[in-house]
Amino acid sequence: MYRPSSFSQLPEIVKNLLIINGLFFFATISLQKLGIDLVKIFGLHQFQSADFRPYQLVTHFFMHGSLTHLFFNMFALWMFGKVLENVWGAKRFLLYYIVTALGAAIIHLMVTQFQIIEISNQFPQLLELAIEGKYNPSIASSKRLTQLVLTPTVGASGAVFGLLLAFGMLFPNTLLYVYFAIPIKAKYFVMVYGALELYSGLSNNPADNVAHFAHLGGMLFGYILIKYWRNNSSSFY
Repeated sequence: MYRPSSFSQLPEIVKNLLIINGLFFFATISLQKLGIDLVKIFGLHQFQSADFRPYQLVTHFFMHGSLTHLFFNMFALWMFGKVLENVWGAKRFLLYYIVTALGAAIIHLMVTQFQIIEISNQFPQLLELAIEGKYNPSIASSKRLTQLVLTPTVGASGAVFGLLLAFGMLFPNTLLYVYFAIPIKAKYFVMVYGALELYSGLSNNPADNVAHFAHLGGMLFGYILIKYWRNNSSSFY
């Protein structure tokens, strides 16, 4: 196993990601008072939305919807990211983070587009209403379609779930403490969390605004990348 020559409690990439996410959140709150909506500008919109821009595939994972959202994502980034960057090195860690974040966005877009197309095929007239921010109250799925088309996605959760997956694969028997009290091995924690995300995603609860398939997308792309590295390197670590 490769051991890094120097171990940093807060390695460079993790430190800079924490700073960038913090600055984006501070800017979002500050500029909101001036009538500038950074979530609208940098959040990831669906293709049907007039607000969609290709750069949002990258910018959305530096944005967060609330202080709680930011805190838990950054806590997980610090907790798992510092270990992985010290093991992998800065370049490989950054590549992994970006790939899982983009993978999460791709899976989220694919699943949401499938849902949009499914409803639109049943009620073609509803899509134009949705794009305009309207819906037909007499058709139950109309409001859901409008939400799917117009609600932007923000957050680093896809990359964070990718980091969790990587930690579970590299350190499967390491104990994690749920609620700082209940010990569980990392490999089982990843399995349980992944199963819960899959169940929540398939439940498709209209009141649930969490992008569960984005989380699963981060884990999926993380798994593929780690398997690729393992199969094409004599010294994976």
